[in-house]
Amino acid sequence: MNHKNGFNPLSRTTAHRRAMTRNMVTSLFRYERITTTKAKALEVRKSAEKLITRAKVDSVHNRREAAKFIQDEKILNKLFTEIGPRMKERNGGYTRVLKLGFRQGDAADVVILELVDYTLESKEEAEDSKPAKSTAKKSTKSKEVEGEVKPKKTTSKKTSEKKEESKAE
Repeated sequence: MNHKNGFNPLSRTTAHRRAMTRNMVTSLFRYERITTTKAKALEVRKSAEKLITRAKVDSVHNRREAAKFIQDEKILNKLFTEIGPRMKERNGGYTRVLKLGFRQGDAADVVILELVDYTLESKEEAEDSKPAKSTAKKSTKSKEVEGEVKPKKTTSKKTSEKKEESKAE
C-alpha cells in the first residue's frame, strides 16, 4: 500500500533530491525541453507546474517565493516575463512528457519533459540561418580559383621512408 506517500524519493537523500529538482527545473525553464528518466520527469514536473502557476501573476511575493527555488536571476526573470504570460490562459498542464524508449546502459525509461507550447525550429527558420554560412564557403572557393589559397602537401612517413630506401639502393 502506498498511503500518504506524496512523492517519489528517487533513492536519494533529501538534500540531493532537492538540489537535483532545482537544477532540473532551472534547466527546463532555460531550454524549455530536457531529456531525463521517467521517474525524475514526473517529480520535476510537479515543482515546475507550481512555479509556472505562480509566474502567471507577476508580484513581488510570487517572485520571492519562486526565487527560493530558482537561484538563477536570468531564468527567474524569464519565468515571469516570458513563460508565465504565455501560460496565462491555461488552467494547468503546462508540461508534457514524451517517451523516447529505453537507455542502453540500464534500460531506464527515457523521456523528454517539455513545456506544452515548445516548438522545434522549422525548416524555413533553419534555411534562413544557413545562407550566412554558405556565403562564407563561397568566399573561400573564390580565393582558391584566384590562386591565393594553395593546397597543402601531405607526406606520410611511409612515403618518405620509401624514398629513403630507393635512394639507398
